[in-house]
This record gives sequence, C-alpha cells and structure tokens, in this order.
Amino acid sequence: MSEHEKIDYVEFPATDLEATKQFFNKAFGWKFTDYGPEYCDFPDEGLKGGFYKSDKKSTTKTGGALIIFYSEDLEATMEKVKNAGAEIVQDIFSFPGGRRFHFIEPSGNEFAVWSDN
Repeated sequence: MSEHEKIDYVEFPATDLEATKQFFNKAFGWKFTDYGPEYCDFPDEGLKGGFYKSDKKSTTKTGGALIIFYSEDLEATMEKVKNAGAEIVQDIFSFPGGRRFHFIEPSGNEFAVWSDN
C-alpha cells in the first residue's frame, strides 16, 4: 500500500514538554526521542508525531483537530488517564456506534478516547 499523499505525521504544541512526555508515558507507555530542548517525537504510537515547545494549545473550543484514541476497555483507560494527571473535560457518553470521553493533558491539549463496546 502506498503512503503517497497519506497522513504521515502530526505535531502538537506543548507548554511543558517534560510534563507532557511524562503523562503520555505513564498513561499509555509512549517512548520519546528528544531533538533538543524544544522538540520530541513519538515514532510508533499508531501515527508518528511530535510535540514542540509553545504557549499554544489544541482544543476543540479553539478549532483544533481532535485526535481520538481507541480503547478495548474505556473505563480502565479513563482511570489510567486520570491517574497520569489528565483533566477529564467530558465524561463518558454514548454516540451512535460507541462511547467516548475527552481529556486535557498537562500542556492543555485536548484528546478523546472511544470504544465500540
């Protein structure tokens, strides 16, 4: 399958790179590669991407794209996210096809997690 003209990489702002890296490592086991003090990437988490030092945040309220993770156990994933330091901004709700919740990680970026069960 060709990767030509497919989404290849995504970047997010991070007001606190270390806190963001610690959160994603604790919540999801992510590993990072640092490229200086203002950039890191995550090379193998479903989609390649990175975080860059910035005072900006990506939320749905500000028009940012919403990145949504999949979980086989939504309640367990929500507990992991909370225990890693995220703020739950939308509790689990149902929608046609599944359920999901939204959270804000330590640098202020919004993400969601969904499940089809």
